[in-house]
Amino acid sequence: MKKINYRGYTLSLLLLLGACSQEDIDLQAPETTTDTSCEDATAGSADFSKFVVIGDALTAGFQAGALFTEGQNNSLGKILNKQFECAGGSATFNQPDINSVNGFNSTNSNVGAGVILGRLVLFDADGSGSKTASPTPAGYPGVPAPYNTADLPTAYTGDKSKLNNFGVPGIILGQILTAATGGPNSQANPAYNGLYARFASVPGTSTILGDAIGAQGTFFLFWAGNGDVLAYAVAGGSGPVGLTSIDDFSAQYNFALNGILGSNSNLKGVVGNIPDVATIPHFTTVKWNAIPLDAATAATVTTNLANNYNGFLDQIASLGIITAAERDLRKVSYAAGQNSILLTDETLTDLSPYMQGEAAALLPYAKARQTKNTDLVPLSAGAILGTTVGGNAQMVYGVTVPLEDKYILTSTEVTEIRTRTTALNNIIKGTVESNSRLALADVNATFSALVTATAEVKSGVTITPTLTPPTGAFSEDGIHPNSRGYAYVANIFINAINAKFGSTVPQVNLGLYKGTGLPVSPQ
Repeated sequence: MKKINYRGYTLSLLLLLGACSQEDIDLQAPETTTDTSCEDATAGSADFSKFVVIGDALTAGFQAGALFTEGQNNSLGKILNKQFECAGGSATFNQPDINSVNGFNSTNSNVGAGVILGRLVLFDADGSGSKTASPTPAGYPGVPAPYNTADLPTAYTGDKSKLNNFGVPGIILGQILTAATGGPNSQANPAYNGLYARFASVPGTSTILGDAIGAQGTFFLFWAGNGDVLAYAVAGGSGPVGLTSIDDFSAQYNFALNGILGSNSNLKGVVGNIPDVATIPHFTTVKWNAIPLDAATAATVTTNLANNYNGFLDQIASLGIITAAERDLRKVSYAAGQNSILLTDETLTDLSPYMQGEAAALLPYAKARQTKNTDLVPLSAGAILGTTVGGNAQMVYGVTVPLEDKYILTSTEVTEIRTRTTALNNIIKGTVESNSRLALADVNATFSALVTATAEVKSGVTITPTLTPPTGAFSEDGIHPNSRGYAYVANIFINAINAKFGSTVPQVNLGLYKGTGLPVSPQ
């Protein structure tokens, strides 16, 4: 087999982050203006004097793959509470402070092996960017990488009885309702979440819902259920956590809202729905045809793989082992330019029993095909695409070696996830419509509209549905907004509140909040 000369492929190329130089700017002193947005603000029929937030990572201030101090300081709840001050709200909004610069990135950490990693940051591929302060990152170059210094979550030492924010990263809806979320920490308790245990009123006995109700708020935000589809989607549809069933979600959601509203007959609130995975950059940044090949490499792969595999598929189809439609779906092709990604599709017929003798070399392709434009590629695939197996230049992930199923959401899985998301959002909508004390913030529709428009200008600031600085609304993990993105989301909730309760809470000025930083290089 000829040696494959594969052109370098890194996520930084996908994100087009390499060219960040700019012309010198003639700086002018800013004009002094007076903020009058609060002057005419009213609460309407709502009472913002004590605002309580219940939910998952999207309400906790989680961004860039971790919970850290700067992210918490720009949480959705804290941003909203600042706006509510204009309409009779309190200046106090207590959160279970994490007190960590880099946070703790459990996704990229192996505590048992002594590896503790923090929030993600963008690093350029060629070292031309500005230098980052220590600690240096792990995983450089070219991909969003975690800082190699982080802090394990410690118990919250503040007054737990005075908390306003009960957002907990990494949970699904059912974990809001069970005491097991707070402990014990054991393999026999998969519901355990250390980020709740650290501030639970009575770890192992109290629940997130119970603690939030005990805070005795006058207005609340409830945004949960995102993890009930995201956990499955992020794992490429192949992880241990599946989609929450419609019946379970309905029972849990109504139990939670009934418990909150039943605690105070005057209590009102706003709920958010679940964004479509196809609107968040974790699933849209790496394109389905993300493999760049030159003409010589494409010709080599065609000779050594495509011709042999496609010929084998023709024989198998002629014997009736697979249909002509499956044969056509599985056939691969390579050409100069952008190419589809080679993957393992678990829904395909397993052809390994027929890959014997001369066909034994095709065993790695027993369930192989290339991506179509209906497949989605999680951001995690960007770190492995184009890398080689054991340094063998002929074995390149995504080109001659199929990616594992966990790195791809097939069109079947995408349909499954989107169908379930619609069903869960219908439950949320029905719950809101059946209770006059609830407003619905349609985050899903707003995100979808932003993707269709490709950009939106608010407060003189351009927002795009990407993680690419300086306009991207999403943080480095591609799932959670950055600080400016949370401000954008806050306005979705404010619009819903004002429309439902006759309030005139002012919109958030997006220019006051930071976006994702430009790529940097290690020192």
